[in-house]
Amino acid sequence: MSDMHAPSSEASAAAVESIKTSTALPVDPPPWPLGFRASSIACGIKKAGTPDLALLTGEGELTAAAVFTRNLVVAAPITRSRACLVSRQGKVRALLINSGCANAATGPEGARRAQQSAECVAAALGCTAESVLSNSTGVIGVQLPVERIEANAPALVHSLEAGSCEPFARAIMTTDTRPKWSSRVLRFRQGGKEHSCRVTGVAKGAGMIHPQMATMIAVITTDADVPCERLNHLLRAAVERSFHRISVDGDTSTNDSVFALASGAAGSVPESELAEAFTAVAKDLAQMVVRDGEGFERGIEVQVRGARTETDALIVARTVAMSLLVRTAVTGGDPNWGRILAAAGRSGVDFDPAHIELRVGGLPLFACGSPGATDRSALREAFMQDTVQILIDLGQGKSSDTFWSCGLTSRYVELNADYTT
Repeated sequence: MSDMHAPSSEASAAAVESIKTSTALPVDPPPWPLGFRASSIACGIKKAGTPDLALLTGEGELTAAAVFTRNLVVAAPITRSRACLVSRQGKVRALLINSGCANAATGPEGARRAQQSAECVAAALGCTAESVLSNSTGVIGVQLPVERIEANAPALVHSLEAGSCEPFARAIMTTDTRPKWSSRVLRFRQGGKEHSCRVTGVAKGAGMIHPQMATMIAVITTDADVPCERLNHLLRAAVERSFHRISVDGDTSTNDSVFALASGAAGSVPESELAEAFTAVAKDLAQMVVRDGEGFERGIEVQVRGARTETDALIVARTVAMSLLVRTAVTGGDPNWGRILAAAGRSGVDFDPAHIELRVGGLPLFACGSPGATDRSALREAFMQDTVQILIDLGQGKSSDTFWSCGLTSRYVELNADYTT
């Protein structure tokens, strides 16, 4: 399999045009890239009338890659999708996702039902079951009502159409309060002509969010012509800078996955710009997941710079962002910044407290081993922002990293105490 075409001198000047995205729902959801069709339907896995089955297909064969949960308790559809990617060598026809039932911890019967759900959709599409990747999201330990998927598969396939990603994004939601999507358009000149390529992603997730994947499912699509090996590299690089930099509650799930699908309809695309777009879309989606965290009231962004290595920077940022004391302080708008220093100090990264600098919302709180003279009311205001921005400079080197989380609220406890009841 050949590698992606090297960009010409004209193509190397490609420009990335951002599509308007935000954590709030945009008025006009972005379309899928060329070569994709999608559909969704309510088949009765969730409450009656709520879309709970989504299908994304290519007009032809799609190139595919995926990153899956590292949890040892893994759902049946994840196991079969892993096997399908290997047996099909990254060439698939469709992705099927149901919400309302995770089909995890369901034993051999769960595996049979995961396979049966793919088989009935494949039959309606006219392809092999191994060409249909699948995943599920919802309650663990419940058998998938595959007969409902089987009964609705023909209608699901019949309703496939190009256009908006919104119906698909809504159908994969569980405790999410809103659908999540992001898109970028690349415009570049190649061979004297102007070309364009789109990268569009959707995601679901609000709880059990943590690095090494979480209870979230994301799908990033492009109409670029990308060989399987390169698509896998693009996806993993994007995931490392996005979904592996967020946490809502420190738990990972049995069904987490990020799928990447390429139709090839737009032809070859400059690799560096495509990588930039993949990472931008993944970061958008990851931060939307955090901002829709169960019981979300206030976000946390921890940036660490001046570290000896990127690994050191990540460890400190993650430790501070996941600290229960820091997160509860942020929830209450309490400017108890000593908790931030204490979390950094127990991270396992060696640094000299006399050289560390701490800022919150741009306000200097600690430097040269002593507290700053920041006004208390201004400091409290910084801890009351929609996203509390924490900057820690370790004063040791030039490496940096950023990690995102959110405050820990009583609403989060309520939601998860009553999840199955």
